[in-house]
Amino acid sequence: MLQVKLIITGDDFGYCPRRNQGIVDCFLAGAVSNVSLLVNGSAAADAAELARRYNIPIGLHANLSEGSPVCEVLKTNSSLLNQDGFFHGKMGFRTALSKGLLNMSEVKQELKAQVELFRELTGHLPPHMDGHQHVHVLPEPGLHNCDWIPPSLMDFYLGVEEDSFNTVDVFAKHGIRWADIYIGLSTMGRNMSVSSIQSAIDSAVLQLPARAPPRGAVTIELMVHPGYPSVPPAGGCGQGPDDFSQSWERLHELQTLIKPELQSHYKSRNIQLCSFKDL
Repeated sequence: MLQVKLIITGDDFGYCPRRNQGIVDCFLAGAVSNVSLLVNGSAAADAAELARRYNIPIGLHANLSEGSPVCEVLKTNSSLLNQDGFFHGKMGFRTALSKGLLNMSEVKQELKAQVELFRELTGHLPPHMDGHQHVHVLPEPGLHNCDWIPPSLMDFYLGVEEDSFNTVDVFAKHGIRWADIYIGLSTMGRNMSVSSIQSAIDSAVLQLPARAPPRGAVTIELMVHPGYPSVPPAGGCGQGPDDFSQSWERLHELQTLIKPELQSHYKSRNIQLCSFKDL
């Protein structure tokens, strides 16, 4: 039987105390194996302390779309900011990028500042990096067949997928490694269920080439957003918590991920939970 290594990444660690607690609860229940830290999140320092306390594998959730920069010189008069002095937003960032309005040296400067702040908070460099609101872009197999996703959201997801395929050569050129399979767009929020996660994993594995990867195991990353809903004004990255963080869907993901049926499914399919630093 093909061996599968599954990295279940809890995104937005550091967004607010209630998100932090929900992710920790999932980790302690064996339902999350890896977390990504928003260093400009309002509860980033608390998240880093929780990771130390519970020995949670933690990487950087690079953020160029929500809230404020961490680089001091970019907090005013920067191409990364909108007229209100915050990042351009999920869609605004992509629009500014497509129009050539972003200064790439400022993007580099901010990302370097986020890596440095991560090191200050955790005591080490991030063993992995991903992107808030999909700025790092990875494709998800079978996305076109997910007819339960609303058309407006599907348009965004397909745009992410197109960007993803365009990054493969760039990542490879610079020696950047990534999981063999990435899933999570089709199982996010209200669309998450035991069966949807099982189907996403099984379908993705079936689409792999007949020959297994050279290292002898397939690596899958499942992106998740569990937590207890944010309660304003606490939370966010400088602008307060958004609707996504306040919705019931955060708790729904938490309650789904800790169900024993999922743990049994992993065992029956020879799926081993791990973190990026284990690879």
